Amino acid sequence: MFISCGEALIDFVPARSVDGDPAYRPCVGGSPFNVAMTAGRLGASVGYLGRLSTDMFGDTIMAELARSRVADRFVERSVDPSTLSFVSLPTDGEPRYAFFGAGAADRLLSMVHARTVLADPDVTCLHFGSFSLAVAPVGDVLGRLMAEATSNRIVSLDPNIRPGLIEDRDRYTRSLADWVGQADIVKVSQADIEWLRPDADPLSVARDWSQQGPTAVVVTRGAEGAVVYRNGESVFDRRPGKPVQVIDTVGAGDSFQGAMLVALQRDGLLKDKAVFRAMDDAGLARAVDFAISVAGITCGRQGADPPWSEDLPNN
Repeated sequence: MFISCGEALIDFVPARSVDGDPAYRPCVGGSPFNVAMTAGRLGASVGYLGRLSTDMFGDTIMAELARSRVADRFVERSVDPSTLSFVSLPTDGEPRYAFFGAGAADRLLSMVHARTVLADPDVTCLHFGSFSLAVAPVGDVLGRLMAEATSNRIVSLDPNIRPGLIEDRDRYTRSLADWVGQADIVKVSQADIEWLRPDADPLSVARDWSQQGPTAVVVTRGAEGAVVYRNGESVFDRRPGKPVQVIDTVGAGDSFQGAMLVALQRDGLLKDKAVFRAMDDAGLARAVDFAISVAGITCGRQGADPPWSEDLPNN
C-alpha cells in the first residue's frame, strides 16, 4: 500500500448558473487528496493521511474517499473548519488559487497520528507534496514524517508549489533541497521549477536534483509531455503528451502523480526501497506513459475529476 499525505479541501471551480451567470461549483480537492483519489479510482492499494473537519465539507471529503476506494484508517477528524480554495482559470497559463485555511483541520495534523503510518507494515511508500509542506504547523509534522520514513519506506515528492502560501521563499527553498535529497522519486512541473529558479534552465535544475538522492526526477511540461532524469542523465527520449480537448487543467498534475505510482505498484516496484532503486528504465517509461494518458483524461473534465479504470482505453 502507498499513502498520500497532506491537505484535503474544497475547491470552488468557475461555472455558470442555470441563468448563465458566473458561479462556482464546489469540488473535493487538495493535491495529496487528488493523488490518492486518482490511485483509488484506478484500482490501487492506497490510503490517505490527513486531518479532516467534522463539518459538512469534511463529510463530503470522507464520502469521496469511500467512493474512490481510498483507505481512510489514517484520517484524523476534528471540529476545526475545512480549508476552502477558490480557483481562477486564465485562458493562458496555470490555474490560480486563493486559499482560506487559517486554523483549518488539515493544517493541524498531529505527529502522534502521522506516525501511525510507520507502524503499519503494509505501508511501503509515502507520497508528500503541495502546500501542506509549506505551511505551519502541518509542514513541520510532514517534514519530520518524511525524514523518519526515508530509511525504510519509498518516498515520493511533488512540490506542487502554491506561491501565495509561501511566506519565506528562502526558507522554503532550503527545505525543498532537503526533501529532494530524502525522496526516491520526485515529480515536478516545469512551472514550479521556473518559480523556484527563474535564473536557470528548468531541465538543468531537474538534472542536478537527480544527482542528489532520487532514483528518478520526472518533469511534467503540459502538452509537451514529460522528461525524466536519473543520475544526471536523460533516461529516454521525451515522452510526448497526447492530444486532448482541454476543459481545464485543475488536478492534472495530481492525476499524473497518482497514475505513475499506480503503474509502479502494478509492476511490483513499490515493494521496498531496494526493488524501487533497482528498477530499469523500461519500467519507469511505462509508468510515465500511463501517467500522461490519465492526466490527459483529467484535462478533459472540469475540476479535479480523474478517470476510473473502466474509463481508460483498452479496459
